[in-house]
Amino acid sequence: MFHKAFIGALVLIIYQICFSQIINIKITKENNFITTFSSDDNCIFTLVESMAENLTYSPGQISLLSTYMAQKRLLTRAQKTVHLASFYWTLLARDTSYFDSSDAEGEDIFTTLMGIASNASVDLKIVQNITSYDTDKLASAGADVRTLNINKLLNAGVMHTKMWVIDGKHVYIGSANLDWRSYTQIKEIGVLIENCPVLAMDAEKLFQVYWYLASDSNPGIPAHWPPEYSTNINLADPKLLKYNQTQAYVYLSSSPKAFCPDGRTNDIDALVNVIRNAREFIYISVMDYLPIYMYTTPRRFWPVIDDELRQAAFNKKVDLRLLASRWNHSDPDMYTFLKSLNDLSKLYRTKVNISVRLFKVPAFTPSQAQIEYARVQHSKYMVTDQHAYIGTSNWSGDYFNNTAGVAFILQDADGSINSLRKQLVEVFLRDWDSNYTQPIY
Repeated sequence: MFHKAFIGALVLIIYQICFSQIINIKITKENNFITTFSSDDNCIFTLVESMAENLTYSPGQISLLSTYMAQKRLLTRAQKTVHLASFYWTLLARDTSYFDSSDAEGEDIFTTLMGIASNASVDLKIVQNITSYDTDKLASAGADVRTLNINKLLNAGVMHTKMWVIDGKHVYIGSANLDWRSYTQIKEIGVLIENCPVLAMDAEKLFQVYWYLASDSNPGIPAHWPPEYSTNINLADPKLLKYNQTQAYVYLSSSPKAFCPDGRTNDIDALVNVIRNAREFIYISVMDYLPIYMYTTPRRFWPVIDDELRQAAFNKKVDLRLLASRWNHSDPDMYTFLKSLNDLSKLYRTKVNISVRLFKVPAFTPSQAQIEYARVQHSKYMVTDQHAYIGTSNWSGDYFNNTAGVAFILQDADGSINSLRKQLVEVFLRDWDSNYTQPIY
């Protein structure tokens, strides 16, 4: 009797273990992959935004956590590592001939970083595109700083990434540079990822690619990246994560292709995939949109994204809305390309739903008007009925082929109202319908 009872209990235990594994496997037929979902995953994803001073919306519109508050929270929580990749550093407002008191948040972030740099128990590493007064000061306080010369590696380009990785648990990816204006004088969008080791460690691999390439002893880009830089989280096999009481498939992409070790999805491939999988709508908000190489002489045509958008709107009848930026430094040729895209909506025989608008951040005071390189919509994101894509690159050939950048890609796994993708739709429509937009003519 004892023997039979023991066998019965053992079978029950085995059944429970097997069943618990079965229910933690998610099969997605559309993408033809199987991903294990751990019930212990409980990431927190938060959309964050910098709102230029005096930029206001109607009551009841969606409002996000500020970039400053999000990044300050990351720094105050840091216990072991703070790894930062940034295009440039101007937190101390020493780059402008006009001083403005709105630099206080940038200065506070710098002061916090100085405290971290002097704390021997926290590893502060910085990869930057060019040297700066800010990072020289941080290095003198104990930070480990490297400068990544991409032009030397690729004969063109810059490191345009804006990414923070904290303690192998938390991440920021978005449009905000480490610039005092990025908190108070420029409109930015990013994603704050908290308590998410699986994604943070994947972001750390991206940082380590930069760290390796920025080494003084680096002989160049490896012909084949060592396995420790590789990833198994990508477009073909995104990670199924539980976040904010919902679920999503998530991965990180990178550019240029030469900076992508095994398994890493190239950024332009991720972006094109998001466009191709849209069924109902594609909403885009980006500072610069030009289907060319902007920084080559002579300029060269690069229609990769533009062709995909035209096909989606023409062949699939997707509702395409594109919001670009108008400011003092906009490339005049951008307006011609945008008009060309918008003109497809005027076809007689085929209905095409394309609408292009420009977003202008006005200067509300004489002081704001004097601040250099400010008052601009600087976001780089796309949201569809399937995906959210939040990147660090403007949309031209240079950024995807010889410039370092990263992106966060999320696809809903259920219909929860807590979806970050749905929130990003709200953000876009808020901006699209605001008083700060104008049609492209």
